[in-house]
Amino acid sequence: MTGKGVMFGNNVSHANNKNRRRFHPNLQETSLLSDALGGMIRLRLSTNAIRTIEHKGGLDAFMLDAKDVNLSLEARRIKRRIVAKVEAKQQQDAA
Repeated sequence: MTGKGVMFGNNVSHANNKNRRRFHPNLQETSLLSDALGGMIRLRLSTNAIRTIEHKGGLDAFMLDAKDVNLSLEARRIKRRIVAKVEAKQQQDAA
């Protein structure tokens, strides 16, 4: 969700030998509450993304502010559902 991905670097031995390695993001299976959808959404997120979502004020606020280019296909589907529910609620309140 936040664009974090695999990074590359070297394992460096005591003899200063260098071997290529990969640094994987810290992914966690987590459930986040969506007020607009009225339930929990299960996602596999990096800890960085979880912290960002909490900082922005929850899943709904994060999704409404996020650009579609940065989101995965699954996240874009969730965002469309949240946007539709929020718009329906605004129309209902206006009527």
